[in-house]
Amino acid sequence: MQITFKLFASLGDYLPADARANQVELDIAESDTVQQILDRHQLPERLTHLVLINGVFVPRAERPERFLSAGDQLAVWPPIAGG
Repeated sequence: MQITFKLFASLGDYLPADARANQVELDIAESDTVQQILDRHQLPERLTHLVLINGVFVPRAERPERFLSAGDQLAVWPPIAGG
């Protein structure tokens, strides 16, 4: 099945070379969890601060057990500081 995987700010460096802007269409198995997708793209856990599926926050503790559906958007932001 296919999902849209979006990485923001400095995480864009972890996207595959064929990514457009900050996103890529991924073919994943129905059994893939959010954490497996993050791990597959070698995203350091300390940089996966905000993870959303279709705009809904996924807490860190739920990522190893949370599955996606066809057409979902998985978006990830690093910690951001500002002032």
